[in-house]
Amino acid sequence: MAYAKYFLSKNRPQLNAQEVKSIIKRALIEDIGRGDITTQLSIPESLSIKAKLIAKEDFLLCGIQIARAVFKAVDPNLKFQIKIKEGSLVLNKNILATISGNARSILTAERVALNLLSFLSGVATKTKKFTDKIQPFKTKITDTRKTVPGLRLLQKYAVRIGSGYNHRMRLDEMVLIKDNHLKIMGNHAKLPKIPKGYKVEIEAQSLNEFKHALSFKPDIIMLDNMRIKDIKKAVATPRKSTKLEASGGIRLGNIKKYAATGVEIISVGELTDSVSSADISLEII
Repeated sequence: MAYAKYFLSKNRPQLNAQEVKSIIKRALIEDIGRGDITTQLSIPESLSIKAKLIAKEDFLLCGIQIARAVFKAVDPNLKFQIKIKEGSLVLNKNILATISGNARSILTAERVALNLLSFLSGVATKTKKFTDKIQPFKTKITDTRKTVPGLRLLQKYAVRIGSGYNHRMRLDEMVLIKDNHLKIMGNHAKLPKIPKGYKVEIEAQSLNEFKHALSFKPDIIMLDNMRIKDIKKAVATPRKSTKLEASGGIRLGNIKKYAATGVEIISVGELTDSVSSADISLEII
């Protein structure tokens, strides 16, 4: 339950340095293997250069400190100067950072740094588009567990940079009884005994299922793939402190209609599972 108290909160801790270091280490091993043979054969060992990370389109910047950590992991002596602050809107041709030092080190670190920086900026940019779209409604846009294996921590961080919220980080964070659980348990089964301290969410795919779920007084009911008119009826139903989450088939083109129903939460898998990386390149100065 390491993140339980931060559920649907923007007050989650910043990225854990050791976890980020572990992700970067695995990525570098995957990319470099036994060594950058091309660079070793073509670039003098002692040559120093200066390079810049430059935006090739407009986007929301996310992961610039992670990019710095990648270059430093390859060579602690490299100098990495950040030019634009994390979470800022950058424009085409903006310089994000400059790197100076050993040429071999810079070229060896380039791809992993760009992959992470471009990908996380893509997640943050998409999230910001969704959160901007539902203004002025107070609905929270959240991510899901539809993340790239091994990169969930970073992707959910990028969602927060894009003004979104995190749903469950892990399965141990809360009790979320979904359709497959209900099919195995029996749709009208009683709720299992919930340990103290866990929030409870139940999925419902129809108004009848919603009413049944409501009888258990859970913290949240997920209205999965339900029609707008049925969601409005669910919202109008007296439910005390139970919050409603709309999920399934929600896109940028229709999200405002869902927010207008009055649901407190909208979860969008697309924030993390259908992302176009931002166009960023490294150029030698």
